[in-house]
Order: sequence, then structure tokens, then C-alpha cells
Amino acid sequence: VQLVESGGGLVQPGGSLRISCAASGFTFRSYAMSWYRQAPGKERELVASIINPGGISNYADSVKGRFSISRDNAKNTVYLRMNSLKPDDTAVYYCYARVRYQDYWGQGTQVTVSS
Repeated sequence: VQLVESGGGLVQPGGSLRISCAASGFTFRSYAMSWYRQAPGKERELVASIINPGGISNYADSVKGRFSISRDNAKNTVYLRMNSLKPDDTAVYYCYARVRYQDYWGQGTQVTVSS
């Protein structure tokens, strides 16, 4: 199993960014996918998850209405669209999947919200 994030960067407050996670090594469409984040000095927290089938998603209260998780099963990719970004959203964002009772994480992508 391999999870590879991309798309992080520096964005101004109020801006938008989309990050991606390319998955391989398992039957992507059969598993839920999640995004977590970890800010300096803080614990890693769940941001959003999406299950399959149905594409049902759930979000942390802090990002509801601003972030949107989606998946493309043909591309084995999960996305996180982030709008109205705030400095508090600054963190390393990690892709996560639990496959065959094992936890897998990507290497993370840095998102920095600053003017």
C-alpha cells in the first residue's frame, strides 16, 4: 500500500487550495479514505473522511462548510478541496487508509496559510 500526497503550498488567508492523494497497492474503491492534519505542537486530528460506495463524507466541525473531500475511483485518488482558508488551517496534511486491518499513512503535504 502506498499513499502519496501532493498539492500543498503557501496560500493567503481566504484563499483556496486542493490537495491530492494517489493510492496504490490495494482495491481503492473498496475502502474509506481520510485526511488528517497535524499542526506544530498539536496532535494529529481527523479532518474529513469519505466512504465507498455512496461517497458519504464527514468532517471535523472546524472545517465544515469550507472543506470538501471527494474521490475518483478510476484514478485511485482522493482530494481535499479547501476554501476560505485560515491561518489555523496551517498544518501538515496526511492521507490515511485502513486496509486489511492495518493503518497506512502518506508522507504528508505542508499547507501554510499566511499573508
